[in-house]
Amino acid sequence: MTNSSITANHHTEAEVWENLQQAIAECSGFQQWQAQQDNNADVESLDQQVRSYLRETLETLAY
Repeated sequence: MTNSSITANHHTEAEVWENLQQAIAECSGFQQWQAQQDNNADVESLDQQVRSYLRETLETLAY
């Protein structure tokens, strides 16, 4: 893979992650989870919130 291919692939992955974050942020499950948090939403970025939400959701499903 050439360096330009790696850069293009990374750019595409970043776009996909951005779109996924937006979709998750709009879902009711995320919004309910966000409302239950201890005001960490004011401190954390959307990226951090989505990662926390996904981690907790997957931990619950794995349990």
